[in-house]
Amino acid sequence: MTVQVHRATLDQRALEDIVALVLDEARKCGADQAEAAASHDVGLSVTARLGDVENLEYTNDRGVGVTIYAGSRKGSASTSDFNPDALREVVAKACSFAKYTAPDKYSGLADEELMAKDPPQLELAYPWDLDSETAIGLAIECEDAARTFDKRITNSEGATVATNSGVKAYGNSHGFVGGYRKTSHSMSCVVVGETNGDMERDHWYSAARDAADLESPESIGTTAARRTVERLGARKIKTVKAPVVFAPEVARGFIGHAIGAISGGAQYRRSSFLLEAAGERIFPDFFRIEERPHIPKGLASAPYDAEGVATRDRDIVVDGVLQGYILSSYSARRLGLVTTGNAGGAHNLIVPGNAGDMKDLLSMMGDGLLVCELIGQGVNGVTGDYSRGAVGFWIENGEVAYPVHEVTIAGNLKDLYMRIRAVGRDQDLRGGIRCGSLLVDGMTIAGA
Repeated sequence: MTVQVHRATLDQRALEDIVALVLDEARKCGADQAEAAASHDVGLSVTARLGDVENLEYTNDRGVGVTIYAGSRKGSASTSDFNPDALREVVAKACSFAKYTAPDKYSGLADEELMAKDPPQLELAYPWDLDSETAIGLAIECEDAARTFDKRITNSEGATVATNSGVKAYGNSHGFVGGYRKTSHSMSCVVVGETNGDMERDHWYSAARDAADLESPESIGTTAARRTVERLGARKIKTVKAPVVFAPEVARGFIGHAIGAISGGAQYRRSSFLLEAAGERIFPDFFRIEERPHIPKGLASAPYDAEGVATRDRDIVVDGVLQGYILSSYSARRLGLVTTGNAGGAHNLIVPGNAGDMKDLLSMMGDGLLVCELIGQGVNGVTGDYSRGAVGFWIENGEVAYPVHEVTIAGNLKDLYMRIRAVGRDQDLRGGIRCGSLLVDGMTIAGA
């Protein structure tokens, strides 16, 4: 049986009507303020392994949630049933729950004047007419490209093709009701290589709003295989203090720890290694982090945040100095500040480069470690202590000498961020943080 994602089921106007109905019911039950969000997502995912279909999954998820505020008390409830009677029941439940919650003077909707008045169209919806048979063919083509790349590729964990189309709507008792469609598509491949009893695995993937922007199945498969073969013969190294280059796909996670530390939640809970750091230099003087929510097709683009607040361009770090935090209305009130339109998270964070690509950074580094994969969760968001398992390559005179495994890189993030010497312009666009290669001086590299 052929399965296909049907776009016709994704009706933005219907979701906006559901939100309006829920808000009207909340008003009738006496809520001082209310907000509601509804969504509908349809997706298809196929995994092929060793030339056969290993997994075929079709998803059709929908739901609506409502939060009501009675004075300083808050009640929330949700349902996946869009029947009007079920919607009235879920509102009644939320109103009932609010009677039993503790008062919180910081709760409530974002201020009315901050609502998005004329949300921009951001080109976020590019449905892919992909049926299961076609998806299976693409997955097998991707995996075949990897398996035939080199005789040392001996096994596969599979290739996956996935597509998702969704629509969401949000509204609140300020009179704001809005919605938009969005899509996401991806293709990935993971293979295993072996030589002289040594086995290694690696992967590659492509992700985009528009399937036309994905790398080809052949390119993804051959890249996964090449990366795997390059890791064969990996060695341990002795413990040393040396510079490290983070490849773009891991550099964004390294920067992401700072984003978590400057979130409003971490700040008002006083659980951040960058506590009360606004106005302080936390990176070198060339370093910038820019938020650009309105990039067409951006994977983290949004016309407004999860509270209906208009998103806007913002420079979070300028010349190494932290300009402010990442705030929702609740965390902002806790800190005596104003929301930055980041309820639900940041939107397209960009770290501009001040150097060339990875090859240029390796030349600048001379001798050191190129990190291509990080393992483990050894990051303390309160103290900034950083310790991660790493896989990559030892670099000598700016060139790859040999692959390395079973090493740990460590330091304290406050110190490590100040040790960033260069940012590459080879940005990875596959996520919400767009960052190129990073050269960091003086990391502790623990080996054998």
